[in-house]
Amino acid sequence: MIQSIMDGLVMAGQLILALAILVTLHELGHYLAARAFGIRVEKFYLFFDAWGKKLFSFTKGDTEYGIGWLPLGGYVKISGMIDESMDKDAMKEEPKDYEFRSKPAWQRLIVMVAGVFMNVVLGIALFAFILLVYKKDYVPTSEVKGIYANQLGKEIGLQDGDKMLEIDGKPFERFNDVTSYKGYFANTLTVERSGERKTIEVPEDFYKNLKSKDAKARFISAGPLSYQIGQVVGGGNAEKAGFKSKDFLVAINNENLDGLRSLPEVFGDYKNKNVSVKVEREGKTLDLNTDVTDKGTIGIQYGSVPRLPSSIKKSKYNLGSAINYGAKDAVDALVVNAIGIGKIFQGKESASESVQGPIGIAVIFGPEWIWEKFWWLTAMLSMILAFMNILPIPALDGGHAMFLTLEAVSGRKFSDKFMERVQVFGMLILLTLMAFILGNDIWKHWIN
Repeated sequence: MIQSIMDGLVMAGQLILALAILVTLHELGHYLAARAFGIRVEKFYLFFDAWGKKLFSFTKGDTEYGIGWLPLGGYVKISGMIDESMDKDAMKEEPKDYEFRSKPAWQRLIVMVAGVFMNVVLGIALFAFILLVYKKDYVPTSEVKGIYANQLGKEIGLQDGDKMLEIDGKPFERFNDVTSYKGYFANTLTVERSGERKTIEVPEDFYKNLKSKDAKARFISAGPLSYQIGQVVGGGNAEKAGFKSKDFLVAINNENLDGLRSLPEVFGDYKNKNVSVKVEREGKTLDLNTDVTDKGTIGIQYGSVPRLPSSIKKSKYNLGSAINYGAKDAVDALVVNAIGIGKIFQGKESASESVQGPIGIAVIFGPEWIWEKFWWLTAMLSMILAFMNILPIPALDGGHAMFLTLEAVSGRKFSDKFMERVQVFGMLILLTLMAFILGNDIWKHWIN
């Protein structure tokens, strides 16, 4: 019980921190753009101060800064703007120089898209940070002379020894791109086989395999799949036997491991026995002996990864390449989300299964605080927030931007009465969506 509570707190803590970062940067975009054009910002709040309740606030200049109690977003209240505050009394007065409504359409448009812009910049920055700090290097596609086609790869027609050339007719530099969203959402993969170019058609529903935790391992790899130790548990049998982080497990009692069979299942055959494990460490092969517990474990955390041939030379990320690829990864995240929403509207995906609310997102973060995973999910959420906010739905930034664009093109300003009605309609849509998402979350994770 206590462990479950602690796990829940860690998951909730990660979600709240991620939301705090995303919301603060998003609203800061609106704030800075408004200030740049001389527009007064009355409030800047992280989270919502629903019903006037707040955790903390202070006033500096003409702006009240604070933290609300409801961690479902945040907002800036911009003077003279028809938004969720619906301050009708203020809107009845003549426009003042410092108000949003007194500024030209192009300035108001910039203010509205500035939040989305900040989320895109944050997403790119975080993806670049992950590449530079955690990933550090990558395998160039040109270095992989022949792939290892695993289960999923063989199912769509790939073969061992194929040389990857293109994804959807375009060459790609990083080999891992083919095992990312790009490969799973691709229409075609082009390979060289026995000196000839071959085009492999990727099934339309191939992306559904991404729901499997070992999807990447079961697709294709640049080397034979092996189990690699991520961490050796302190005081466990593996530590006593001399196993180290990053060791590859090659064989157990002379039984070769291909990285696909369940490792607990393999060790389960040797419960309460001593086994000989062949490992590869920095290009050298070692034989280690360890005892297996009655649970079929030896005290390691591991992953199934390709054991690259020594002939493959990796390329290191530098600041420039990390930013370049970080931007590409951010765009890929946007494209994938757009495709996903499109499939929901086409009836090819279930909204209840595909859409995640705060509970579902917290579960994805998981009960362990792993910083690389935290920053990656925050980067993904930043791009999702940017995409969702730019949709032309009234009450969202995209809805405001749509009407401002129409105003700028036509030269005719929409009446305050019309914008108020549009705002109410948009809020009803958003509240309905929120109710569905929260209800769906509760059903999936607590009731079902």
